[in-house]
Amino acid sequence: MIDRTLVIVKPDGVYRSLTGRIVTSLEDAGLKLIATKMVSPSAELAGTHYAADEKWLNDVGNKATASYKEKGVEVKESPREIGMRIRQFLVDYFTSGPVVAMVFEGNEAVFVTRKILGPTEPRKADPSTIRGRYSSDSYDLADKSKRAVKNLVHMSEDREIAEREIALWFKKEEITSYKRSDEDIMYS
Repeated sequence: MIDRTLVIVKPDGVYRSLTGRIVTSLEDAGLKLIATKMVSPSAELAGTHYAADEKWLNDVGNKATASYKEKGVEVKESPREIGMRIRQFLVDYFTSGPVVAMVFEGNEAVFVTRKILGPTEPRKADPSTIRGRYSSDSYDLADKSKRAVKNLVHMSEDREIAEREIALWFKKEEITSYKRSDEDIMYS
């Protein structure tokens, strides 16, 4: 199924000049770059991107709580409070410098992108992924430093979220359509 996904090279990826490598990895897999721009996100844009949605806050908080308990760390905050703290770290991270926002299109674009870029925590990412190759940050170090995990890149979690995120970052007229020279070979 042909779909679209949002990919954002975060400030640490921009500062380290990794944007080209990220684009190349996704294009090499057959995805098509159909929109791109460099932005210095405002707190409002970052806050809308990381919406204070109750489900998201609790999901993030519950994952963090489970991780803390697994390590024997006593948790005094509610999952929602932890989610709010993590959300603020993410907003601060997104607004700390320029980002490169992109839309990719292709067969199973959301799935393919997630496979190539790797899991959220770079420490656990396979070395063949972007995060595994170019970062070694961890939740533990981020917690101790009171910041978000520096994992180079954001990617949409699923198709529904991708649609919402793309509409947030791009106007319809900023998204182009074209045919790659190898599309017939890949998709016919």
